[in-house]
Amino acid sequence: MWKKIRLAAIVSVLGLTTACNPGSTGDGSTALSGTTAPNGQTNKHGETVKITWWDYMSSDEMVEALTKVIDDYQKANPHVKIERTYVPFGDLKNKLLLGSAAGQLPDIVWIDNPDHQAFAAAGVLADITAEVKEWGQADQYFDGPWSSTVYKDKNYGVPNSSNNLALYYNVDMLEQAGVKPPADWNELLDAAKKLTKQGVYGMSVSAVRTEQGTFQFLPFVWQSGSDVTHFNSPGTVEAIKLWKELLDSGAMSKEILGQDQQASMLQFAAGNTAMMVNGTWQIPVLKKEAKFQWDIVPLPVNKQGGTILGGENWAITSTSKHKDIAWDIVKFANQGEYLKNFLKAAGRLPSRRDFIQDPYWQGDRYFKIFADGMNVAKARAYGPNYPKISDAIQEMIQQVLTGVKSPEDAVKETDAKIKPLLQ
Repeated sequence: MWKKIRLAAIVSVLGLTTACNPGSTGDGSTALSGTTAPNGQTNKHGETVKITWWDYMSSDEMVEALTKVIDDYQKANPHVKIERTYVPFGDLKNKLLLGSAAGQLPDIVWIDNPDHQAFAAAGVLADITAEVKEWGQADQYFDGPWSSTVYKDKNYGVPNSSNNLALYYNVDMLEQAGVKPPADWNELLDAAKKLTKQGVYGMSVSAVRTEQGTFQFLPFVWQSGSDVTHFNSPGTVEAIKLWKELLDSGAMSKEILGQDQQASMLQFAAGNTAMMVNGTWQIPVLKKEAKFQWDIVPLPVNKQGGTILGGENWAITSTSKHKDIAWDIVKFANQGEYLKNFLKAAGRLPSRRDFIQDPYWQGDRYFKIFADGMNVAKARAYGPNYPKISDAIQEMIQQVLTGVKSPEDAVKETDAKIKPLLQ
C-alpha cells in the first residue's frame, strides 16, 4: 500500500512534462561492466559489490569517455562491478518514478538539472550533504549549477556538465543584408525582419510545448526584469510580445510551435534561418556540417543581459545499499582528466570555475561566448513543483503565439497557476 501512496506522491510532484535535454540522441541501450570499490574495499563477505548507473548519454564520443572513467576506476578498485545502463532521456523520468515505487533504483543516476529538486523532494535521492562538505569542492562550482542540486539547504547531487544559450548567426547573410549582429531586443527585431526573404526566416527559437520551449523563453523573461516568482509583470508581457511580433511579421516560421532545438539547428545549417537561439552542444555539429561562415554572440539584452543554465547532475539514489562506493565513483569521475574528456566529447561546459579556465573553452571563440555566459547563467531552481510551473509556461507560449489569448490575459492566468506551486 505504501508503494502506491509513494508513487502517487512522486507523480504529483514531478508532473508529466518532459525536461530539457538538448544534447542526447539515440534509441538503443548499452551496458558497461567492471569491478570497483573505494580503496579496494569489499563487502563484509569479501564479495564483489555491483554498482548500477543510469544515464542518457548516447553518442559514440560520450560513451567512449564514460567507458574510460569506468575502466580506470575498475582497474584501481577491482572489487566492485559497475554496470552502466543507457536509458533514453524521454524514458528516464518515468523509469525513476516506477523504480522508486518498486524499490528498484540504480545506485547512481544522471538527472537533468531542472528536475533535480523535484526528485529530491520526492525522496528519490540520497542526502549527500555530509559527503560534499568533507569533499570540500563545492566552492569551485558556479552558483547556477550548484543551486540546482540543493533542496531545503541540503545537497542531493553534484553538477557534471553545463550548457547555456546564445545567438547563432549566418555571417554571410548578415553581411549581405548590411546587418550587424544584434546586441539588444530592438536590434534583434530589426535584424530578423531585414534578414527575412524568400525561403529564409530571419530568426528561429524553439517554442515547442516541452521543457525546451520554457528553456528558450525564460532568458527573455529574465532580461525584461521579470521572473517566475513575479510572472505577471510588464516584463513578461514584453517578452512574449517580442516573440509574437517576430512570428506575426513573418520573421519567424510558424513551425517553431512544434520545432525543438535540434530542428532549429538543422534549419540553420540548411541555410533556411539566418539567426537562431541555441546551445553549446551544437558547436561540434556545426563545425562539421555547416557549409557557410557562422558565428555566435551573447543573447541580445533588454533591461539586462543573461542566459539560462542547462546540463546534468550526478545523484545517488536513496535506496542505494552502497552509498559510500557510489559517492567514491562520483568523486573519481569528477577529476579533471575524466570530466574534461567527457565535456569535450559532449560539447558541454564545465560547471566548475577552475575547469572552465582550460584553453579548450577559453581559446575557442565559439565556446568562450558560452563559457563567459556561465557567470550569469541562471538555473531553473524554483522548487519541487518546477515541472508543473514549466508546463503552465509552455501552455501560455502556445496560447499567445497562436492568438488564442492576448499576452496580458495569458500572462495573468499563468501567474495565477504558478503562485501556488512556488515554495
